[in-house]
Amino acid sequence: MPAPRRTKAGIPVLAAISVLLLAPLSAPAAQAAPAGHPGVSVQDECSTPSINRLQKWLASGEGTTVPPTGSLLVPEGDGYAAKIVFQNNEWHVAVVWLGNQFDAQADLSHSTGFWLTYSADDDFYVQLRPASHWSGGDKWLTRIPSTGGQLVRKFFPFDPDAWTWLPELGQPQYSFASALTEARGLVFVGKTPNSLDFRELLIDGYQPPCL
Repeated sequence: MPAPRRTKAGIPVLAAISVLLLAPLSAPAAQAAPAGHPGVSVQDECSTPSINRLQKWLASGEGTTVPPTGSLLVPEGDGYAAKIVFQNNEWHVAVVWLGNQFDAQADLSHSTGFWLTYSADDDFYVQLRPASHWSGGDKWLTRIPSTGGQLVRKFFPFDPDAWTWLPELGQPQYSFASALTEARGLVFVGKTPNSLDFRELLIDGYQPPCL
């Protein structure tokens, strides 16, 4: 695998291996958010386009994507969706800034994980990127499974056993627990053609600030 490329924000392209079970969108009460989560309703959204108050869903310019750069947010029903198409067999990057600006960070040390409502034609990956170790390939990451193009809702726990790293990119020189305390962004990456559609990214115990 070639060395990761970087954008102006220093975002490398990564992949991971971590199997998580797929849950259908129509799952009943067991799909409720973890106890104590404040939740984010449509009325809680920001005055500018956002999904669960996350305003910065960005195509990094790495790999051939549609859109090639800029915001992924498009109108969908009464709210917004974040959509991007990965083209060709090459690495692609889509970024979500958790504090809605690059220099912001969030303490997710008390969060149990995040809900993701999405559709994908193929497997892809997400990495948790801390502010102090934003650049480089040695990051904690996990796999997001294909949904066969169907919208599903799935919970991804912040359990250290559910996150891993790639030997060819190097072992992180910091703990997963420390990364949670200074989380700057979630970065979605993939190396195959894929059509991604995000409708929810709801982080347990964390409400992003609207800008």
